[in-house]
Amino acid sequence: MNYRQSQLPPIVITADDLHRLSLLANSTMTRFPRLAHFLAREIDRANVVPGQVDLSGVVRMGSQVRYRDETTRHVRNVTLVYPHEANIDRNRISVLTPVGAALIGLLEGQTIEFQTPSREKRSLTVLHVSTEPTAADVKELSQ
Repeated sequence: MNYRQSQLPPIVITADDLHRLSLLANSTMTRFPRLAHFLAREIDRANVVPGQVDLSGVVRMGSQVRYRDETTRHVRNVTLVYPHEANIDRNRISVLTPVGAALIGLLEGQTIEFQTPSREKRSLTVLHVSTEPTAADVKELSQ
């Protein structure tokens, strides 16, 4: 994944997310090298904060995110999850996808440009971030 460091927005992640995401990136380097490198570079450039810090409006693991693709102008609502929790039918996207890795740590209003594995340029803007569980998430947890 090529990108220019100077044009990337600052991002924030918690120390707990840093640890788990680092393990994920390292453990998937062989199977998914481009995505693993992209995720590793994103977490390497992140401002790391303690887990108890209020990160309202910051995309974290488990966040519900509304973002706009700046090329298509399409708006999507997704939940950012670890690979084993991903389910495209339920709009649960893995952090080990180009979009998921690009979103991690962004604040509402920030835009990031990145390149997909097929070398397509993408640009996403975070419109809204919520860490409150959705009705569907609550229903799933109660089953």
